[in-house]
Amino acid sequence: MSSLFPALTDGPADRPALRFGERSLTYGELAAAAGAVAGGLGEARRVAVWATPTMETAVAVTAALLAGVAVVPLNPRSGEKELGHILTDSTPDLVLTEPGAALPGPLGDLPRLDVDPTAGAGPAALPDDRARDEGEPALIVYTSGTTGPPKGAVLPRRAIATTLDALAEAWQWTGDDVLVHGLPLFHVHGLVLGTLGPLRRGGSVRHLGRFTTEGVARELNGGATMLFGVPTMYHRVAEALPTAPELVKALAGARLLVSGSAALPVHDHERIAAATGRRVIERYGMTETLMNTGVRADGEARPGTVGVPLPGVELRLVEEDGSPVTSYDGETVGEIQVRGPNLFTEYLNRPDATAAAFTADGWFRTGDMAVRDPDGYVRIVGRKATDLIKSGGYKIGAGEIENALLEHPEVREAAVTGEPDADLGERIVAWVVPADPQSPPALAELADHVAGRLAPHKRPRVVHHLDALPRNDMGKIMKRALHHD
Repeated sequence: MSSLFPALTDGPADRPALRFGERSLTYGELAAAAGAVAGGLGEARRVAVWATPTMETAVAVTAALLAGVAVVPLNPRSGEKELGHILTDSTPDLVLTEPGAALPGPLGDLPRLDVDPTAGAGPAALPDDRARDEGEPALIVYTSGTTGPPKGAVLPRRAIATTLDALAEAWQWTGDDVLVHGLPLFHVHGLVLGTLGPLRRGGSVRHLGRFTTEGVARELNGGATMLFGVPTMYHRVAEALPTAPELVKALAGARLLVSGSAALPVHDHERIAAATGRRVIERYGMTETLMNTGVRADGEARPGTVGVPLPGVELRLVEEDGSPVTSYDGETVGEIQVRGPNLFTEYLNRPDATAAAFTADGWFRTGDMAVRDPDGYVRIVGRKATDLIKSGGYKIGAGEIENALLEHPEVREAAVTGEPDADLGERIVAWVVPADPQSPPALAELADHVAGRLAPHKRPRVVHHLDALPRNDMGKIMKRALHHD
């Protein structure tokens, strides 16, 4: 297998690699820093990284991967119980962190290696990772399921390399690209795509630290070519555009605007396109699969879709009985199953969960429901567990109803769930954050609005008005926290 980061040894040493705020490293400086950290790993086979959005995290992960040491990224906002479970489950030999970081109790007994990006013994000390087996674990990323403690998805080196190379092909991503984002570095979006992605291409990343629309405008107007974000970030961008000419100019001049981690509401797509002339494109992935589909740089940026399968990825939709959906008509809903070199190898220490996640012939059951257009474009309609509503004999995806609700001028945010109904099986429930809390839109008005855009059987039967929707670190709505007392 070739090196994960060939530019560290083969590219110009003075080429910019990483920038976090005012701090930056060239490829030569990153090679020196990573070599120094790798030299301190000793015989470690697995390390935890206190994954703050800092230069130290990027250096630590790069060093460990080059040394063939599996990385367990830790969310600094995790509670002590969750951290304790992750450490007990993954048994890392060390924790890598920025100097001076105060680590919580569960990490107290773990040997600690402070990462200094300014230290380095020169490129000669950099481990050569070209001979490493592509099936070796590279990352163990903990993902919260609907029940039980988080499971550690073991991602091999092969998955990282193939997913990043497939994205490079689909997005025409090269070493000339400069990526800007403000994503956390304990998740695959910010760490694998947003940090390892530019380093694999020989390009550079500018991390905003904390996401601001002013930071986006500054970096895109200052030479950055690509923006990665989650829907919450693009919503803030859409809200800011009418009074921010520098932001309009920045987005209009970007080569690629990419949204992921959750569906971007069509309403925000349209507002950004109307103001800038540029369309945000979406892709679809999971912790266990890395990236499965994407709207191509040379393809149609169709709002509400996540594009077509990436090179090397097999994708199919299946019925509830497991039989493949045979009609790609843009209407028939099925569960997405995928197969390919981008997949994880196992849930650490959980052979039962690993076996349950795959079919007998190796397809991974994503739990995501989608429809597929005749030309292959995939449109996610929600999670099987929380977003598939069976009402009156119809299978309905919550996502399209949410998009319709967001087109109503009196709706700021919206989520849709199902609840038991004696007549319909399940009834559609809307959870709405009104644009004006003093005059929230009535149920009848919202039901007519949805029925007129979609179909009468997709209209909400109940509406709850909220001050805000519960969201996680990636901006995803936590639907299991939505319940009516």
